[in-house]
Amino acid sequence: MAEITLAQRLTLLLDESPVKAIQRWLWVLSTGGTLLDGFAIFVLGVAMPLIIAEFHLQPDVVGLIGASLVLGAVFGAGFGGVIADRLGRKPLMLVDMIIICAGAAASALADGAVMLFVGQLLVGVGVGIDFPVSSSYVSEVLPKRSRARMMVATIACQSLGMLLAAGITLALLKSVNSGQTWRLFLATEGLIAGLFVLLRLSEPDSPHWLMSRGRLAEAAQAFIRIMPEQRETVLQLTCNVGSQSVAPSVTLARPHAIADLFSRTYRARTVLVAVPWFLMDIATYGVGLFTPIILGAIDTSGQTGGVITHDLADVRGSGAIDLFLLFGFLLGIWAVPKFGRIRMQATGFAGMAFGMLLLIVAVYPVNSRFHIPLVFTGFILFNLLMNAGPNSTTFTLPPILFPTQLRATASGVAASLAKIGATFGVFVLPILKSKFGIPAVLGMVMAVSVLGLIVTLIFGREDKE
Repeated sequence: MAEITLAQRLTLLLDESPVKAIQRWLWVLSTGGTLLDGFAIFVLGVAMPLIIAEFHLQPDVVGLIGASLVLGAVFGAGFGGVIADRLGRKPLMLVDMIIICAGAAASALADGAVMLFVGQLLVGVGVGIDFPVSSSYVSEVLPKRSRARMMVATIACQSLGMLLAAGITLALLKSVNSGQTWRLFLATEGLIAGLFVLLRLSEPDSPHWLMSRGRLAEAAQAFIRIMPEQRETVLQLTCNVGSQSVAPSVTLARPHAIADLFSRTYRARTVLVAVPWFLMDIATYGVGLFTPIILGAIDTSGQTGGVITHDLADVRGSGAIDLFLLFGFLLGIWAVPKFGRIRMQATGFAGMAFGMLLLIVAVYPVNSRFHIPLVFTGFILFNLLMNAGPNSTTFTLPPILFPTQLRATASGVAASLAKIGATFGVFVLPILKSKFGIPAVLGMVMAVSVLGLIVTLIFGREDKE
C-alpha cells in the first residue's frame, strides 16, 4: 500500500491546484484529434461532389470512400488505446498526427478512388488513435475540479473543427474556381495535423502514466512542468522514496489487457462506457441522413448552377447547422459538471427520443401544416440534447472510471465500438429507409435512443465520482 501513498500524495497536489496556463495549453494540444475528426468529416462531405464529378464514381464506391474515415477510426481507436497504455500518451499523440499527415497527403494527391480510400482510411486511423489517448491525457494533467468541464470541451472541438472546415472550404471555393479545389480541402487536414505534431513535441508525457510504470524521476519532472509552484514538494516526495512514509519503489502490476475490461471488477463499467456510445453513434449517423431535408427546407431560392455553385450552398447550409450543434456542446460544458455525467447522459437520450417522436409526427400528411416547425423542432431538440448529453459524457466516462494502466485501453475499446455503431448507421439505415420509408428509420433511431437511456439508468451507478 506504500506505493499508493506516494501516488495519492502527488495526485492530491495536482487535484487541489488551480488551473494554470500550462495546463490550458496542454488541453489545447489535446484537442487535435477531435478537432480534425469534425474537420475531416465536413471536408470530405464538401469535397465528394467535386471528386465524383472528376472520377465519375459509382454509388457503391462513393459509399466506401464516405465510410473510410469511420472504418479507419474503428481500427485506430481499438489498438491505439492499448498501445498508449503500454508505451505512453505522448508517443501516440505524435504518431497519430503523423498518420493523419500521411493520409491527407495521399488523399490530396489521389489519382483515383483506391488511393483516395486509402488516404482517408489513414486519416480515420489517426483520428481514432487520438480519441482514447487525448481523453486519457486530459484526465491526467488537469485538477479534479476542472476535469469534467475540460473533457467535455475536448469533444466539443468536433464542432469547432466543422466550423473551421466550413470557413476554409468556403474561402477556397470562392477564391479558387476549379474542379481541383477538393485537393486543397484534403491537404489542409495534413497542414493542421503537422502543426499539432510540432506543438506536441514539447509537451510532457502523462505524469500518472509515468508513475504507473515506475519512472519516478520522469514523473516528478512532468508534475513540476504542470505545477511549477509545487517543485520543492514534488522533489521532496520523490527524493524521499525509501523512507518509512513514502513507498520504497513503485511495484509494477501485471500489464492490463483488453480481457481485463470484461473481468468481474470492470465488466459493468465496460458496458456503461461502451454500449451507450455505440447506440448514440447509430442514432447520430441515422439523423445525419436527414440533413438534406433540412437544407432543402432552408434553400427556397430555386437557384441553379454548376457543381461548385451547389457545393457553396451545401457549405453555407451545413455550416449553419454545425454552428447550432456547437450550442449543445456549450450547454454540456456548463451542465455536465453541474448535474453530473449520468444525469446529463440520461436526459440527453430522453431528449433525443422525444426529438425523433416529433419528426415521426412531422412526416405524416395530416400534419402538413406543421411539417416545417415540427421538423426543425425535432432536429434542434435531438442535436442540442445529444451534444449536451451523450455526445459529451460518453467521451468523458472511460478516463474517469478506469485506472491509469487500463484507462486508454478502455477509452479505445469504447470509441472503437462507437465507430462500429456509426458504420452500422451509415450502411443499414439507408437500406431501411428504401424498404420501409422514413418513419421506420425515425422509429429505429428513437428505439436506439430509448435503449441508450435504459442502459445508462441501469449501469449508471458505476460512475461514483
